[in-house]
Amino acid sequence: MINRLAIFGATGDLTARYLLPAIAALRAAGEVGDAFQVIAAGRDDWSSSQFRDWAAAQLGQHAGDLPPAIRAAVASAATYRQADVTDRASVARAIAGDEPVACYLALPPAVFPSAVSALHDAGLPEGSRIVLEKPFGEDLGSAIELNRLLADTLPEQAVFRVDHFLAMTTVQNLLGTRLANRVFEPIWNSAHIAEIDIVWDESLALEGRAGYYDGVGALKDMLQNHLLQLLCLVAMEPPISLGERDLRDRKVDVLRSVRPLAGDEITRGTRRGQYTAGRIGDHDVPAYTSEDGVDPAHRTETFAEIELTLDNWRWPGTVFRLRTGKALRRDRKEVAIHFRHVPHLPFAHRGDEAPNLLRFGLDPENVSLELTGIGRSPRTLSPMSLTAQLETPKLPAYGQLLHSVLSGDSALAIRGDEAEESWRVVTPVLEAWEKDAVPLRYYPAGSDGPAR
Repeated sequence: MINRLAIFGATGDLTARYLLPAIAALRAAGEVGDAFQVIAAGRDDWSSSQFRDWAAAQLGQHAGDLPPAIRAAVASAATYRQADVTDRASVARAIAGDEPVACYLALPPAVFPSAVSALHDAGLPEGSRIVLEKPFGEDLGSAIELNRLLADTLPEQAVFRVDHFLAMTTVQNLLGTRLANRVFEPIWNSAHIAEIDIVWDESLALEGRAGYYDGVGALKDMLQNHLLQLLCLVAMEPPISLGERDLRDRKVDVLRSVRPLAGDEITRGTRRGQYTAGRIGDHDVPAYTSEDGVDPAHRTETFAEIELTLDNWRWPGTVFRLRTGKALRRDRKEVAIHFRHVPHLPFAHRGDEAPNLLRFGLDPENVSLELTGIGRSPRTLSPMSLTAQLETPKLPAYGQLLHSVLSGDSALAIRGDEAEESWRVVTPVLEAWEKDAVPLRYYPAGSDGPAR
């Protein structure tokens, strides 16, 4: 277990909202103790005392459910070091020491190559690890180059390309429900499943993220990483174990089996949109192009949808629909498994005969199975639903990820070839959208998205 965590970009939103609460959760669960060190590195000319005061305030806001003594212990134990992540000497001073260190790059992705090069030149202690947030590269070429830099710095098992979706309870239950229940795995194939929706729809608009979002868009922000990871888990072959090699090998198999989109398949099977002014609930929402920090010339999409098919034995004929959007009428965050109709219904009064639907709710986290049974009238079909609210996990998603990093369990991390295959899937879509082969359609904030 590594006992030193260096956070580069330590005064940013990621640290405040997720990393500091995750450290506090680890301490509350007894996973880290008094020997655990947090080195906060940033460009600001702060003292350790200033950072501790800031950290205490952030923990009070974002981890208020944890005991005050735990929050105080985490804040008081942190040390701040001013550092330029692109400068070898500066980085070397930040991580100075003989013990291995986990270096968390809480930085804009564009800075990753320079930061990794500086860490390489600084000379990391043996046993150290590097942690990167998505997206891994800005396109396929930059992902390949970033992987080369990482390979020159540390072994692949010491590189953690993290995606907090993989540590969510419901996401873990995609595997649990499939692989631990005999009733599902025999029918988990195209003979019984017509389509699978993987959706992250938000009623939230931009919420002050223009500095990052306007240069990325919905396809790169959500679909290329989070939603493709969910595709891997829902579609992969059963692994021999949940160890890092077996699990990640099966995920890469899924990405490699995605049929490349081209020509008319892109124009028919993808949609992109951008929200205009509208109303969500009881408040007015300005058009995306009117948000502070947005450049209308970028024509950034706030809605993205693609339909994929897999060329393998398990999934011929099943449609996988990945969708994400902002400023929509309602939140819908789920993986929905649509089973095919039964071959024959002997009921005289059919009523509601919708096919079975298995939903994995991502936020809030739950699992539900929608069935059909007999209603109040004899021999008349009626829907019924079985829902399970999941137990509160011992650790939040980021707490689970940090525990994996510190303990060296890379099963929940994304391997280098996996990151590259994800870019291969979306690259033809990105190129077509850049050429306007698929029109940017507009939808009012508070609607269900662009028309089909």
